Amino acid sequence: MSNTESLQRTLPQVVAATARALPERVAISDGSVTLTYAELDAARLQAARAFLAAGLEHGERIAIWAPNMWQWIVAAIGAQSIGGVLVPLNTRLKGTEAGFILRRSSARWLFTVADFLGMRYPAMLRDESLPDLKGTVLFEGEADGADAWDAFLARGNSVDVQAVEARASQLGPDDTLDILFTSGTTGQPKGVVTSHGQNIRAFATWSTTVGLTEKDNYLIINPFFHSFGYKAGWLAAIIRGAHILPVKQFDLDSVLAQIHRDRISVIPGPPTIYQSLLAHPRRAEYDLSSLRLAVTGAAPVPVSLIEKMRSELGFKVVVTAYGLTESCGVISICRPEDSAERISHSSGRAMAGVEMKCVDGEGAAVPAGTEGEIWCRGYNVMQGYLDNPEETARTITADGWLKTGDVGVMDVDGYVRITDRIKDMFIVGGFNCYPAEIENCLHGMPGVTRAAVIGVPDERMGEVAFAWVVAAADVALDEAAVIAWSRENMANYKVPRFVRLVQELPMNAGGKVLKNELRQRAAAQRS
Repeated sequence: MSNTESLQRTLPQVVAATARALPERVAISDGSVTLTYAELDAARLQAARAFLAAGLEHGERIAIWAPNMWQWIVAAIGAQSIGGVLVPLNTRLKGTEAGFILRRSSARWLFTVADFLGMRYPAMLRDESLPDLKGTVLFEGEADGADAWDAFLARGNSVDVQAVEARASQLGPDDTLDILFTSGTTGQPKGVVTSHGQNIRAFATWSTTVGLTEKDNYLIINPFFHSFGYKAGWLAAIIRGAHILPVKQFDLDSVLAQIHRDRISVIPGPPTIYQSLLAHPRRAEYDLSSLRLAVTGAAPVPVSLIEKMRSELGFKVVVTAYGLTESCGVISICRPEDSAERISHSSGRAMAGVEMKCVDGEGAAVPAGTEGEIWCRGYNVMQGYLDNPEETARTITADGWLKTGDVGVMDVDGYVRITDRIKDMFIVGGFNCYPAEIENCLHGMPGVTRAAVIGVPDERMGEVAFAWVVAAADVALDEAAVIAWSRENMANYKVPRFVRLVQELPMNAGGKVLKNELRQRAAAQRS
């Protein structure tokens, strides 16, 4: 499908249109399950019937807390087809973190698995108060009080498919498609509200720009709970009619074998994925000649890595992109014809239909080559933060500019290079980490009176958390205990890899922690 065919449409219209255009094209392959686009559309309708039988109303939310799997996609598009709103949950969250989002979003149904990598999701929520939740459905496994996926789907047999079509016909491009939660300087996750039309347009444009086609076999390693795996992943694939191959758990040997076996042509992800492929000692044993397109970002990409991705892994196209949850996940993209130097040293230029500029502290545009905060404006800017008009007003100007909080330099051609982060966010293996959120969690540890967190470079993960902790006078804490407590109480990518116990934190006259000084101390200690 062309980009113009996908503008200003709803998700059920897009799935149905692809099924009509490519009914026999394989849509999803996941283990023993294979669905053509005609079968995916039928599964969507059956799931939508089940949601109607369960009483899901227009605008109500369903949460999905599960790894990448075919049921994830069917549940999402089934709910979204009748006006349900998707709330993805990070599979690495602990019970208290997931409980906060479920309450904040007023989720009516939770779709999850009994356990994944030793984390038993239903059990983790046992002590959480979830007054709005009507039920839990398991894609896999068993747990007390939870329904099985097949049993949930069977409820839909009592609902006529015309009822689904009637609800879908009432949807418009401005209706809410999803709410993705992101953190920030307050330390409390905020729900980012975006609509059907803006997401479909954004990723029709994204797909056209990077060159995704119906002939591609798309290995989606990035998690579905993140916009990279969801919107630039399976949503983009459905828009273009590509073949979706979800990866539940990243295992390098399995990925190499799947590239060889399934003739994988597209692998997006952070640079660590490609570095791991290049470093594999038996890479030469696998046929990687099908690889064609790589879309990377979320961390600096060395020129040498881009060159090796082309020469050794065989990618014909390597591009980088930049965006945030508040921009539907994308703002700027490099173009396939860009040089390795430009791809390495920039995050691309604004995609079609989107404006981008760098501004000074007063919001005035700065000249090319001058550092400033990156702002963007266009159809991709979120509707706002869920039930938080004050924070929305602080983030989006009266004339529609989204303040990204990132500092960058734009050249005369409009290509932007990210140089700093106003909000102190750092990225661990492709996951955004916000110091305030980790600090707030550490303050809940018995014996901790103050905590400050910074990101420090890490060869494998890009960056990791480094925590400076002040203990209460009468409490004996050690660094290992802080790390162990963190592993029990926060997602593993947030867990500080380094902890230093200090008597006090460096602060300015206004009581603000001097994080630049902490960065200097960390660099000195690790040199």
